[in-house]
Amino acid sequence: MTLLVLSVVGSDRPGLTKALSAAVLSAGGNWLESHLSRLGGLYVGSVLVDLTDGKIEMLRSAVSAVDAAGLEVRIVPAQGRAGVAGDTLAFTLVGQDRPGIVKQVTATISELGANIETFKTWLSDEAHSGGHLFHMDANLRLPLGLSAAKVQDALEAISGEIMVDVAVR
Repeated sequence: MTLLVLSVVGSDRPGLTKALSAAVLSAGGNWLESHLSRLGGLYVGSVLVDLTDGKIEMLRSAVSAVDAAGLEVRIVPAQGRAGVAGDTLAFTLVGQDRPGIVKQVTATISELGANIETFKTWLSDEAHSGGHLFHMDANLRLPLGLSAAKVQDALEAISGEIMVDVAVR
């Protein structure tokens, strides 16, 4: 069996997930994991599939039919998870939207040597001012020797500068 990642992007319309899943199944693949959403008016995401060895060309052909319906799909071999070590840490962040929040937070995480495993951001309307609130949810894999407390301290240290509230779980 071969693990593959399909990266998808296209104009959002009903039936795209159905068409993509049909292409995977028609090639003998098994849909394992996915992250799909509407972003900027587009259908975007990634899908992890398990495919019988020697059927990649069959999958490419099936995906081409989906491409003709308005979806671009890139297929790449998945990388193994060899040697995943260290604890995981989840955190949320919320504050007034402004440029630079993502850069500052990701720089802090990177300097600590932690790896971002999942990362989601979105805006919501603030009820009182009509402005936008910026939200972030992330899951990190900490390197051996890095404590959750140290990550929390680092995030709290920048929270005043970027004017956000941070909650570590």
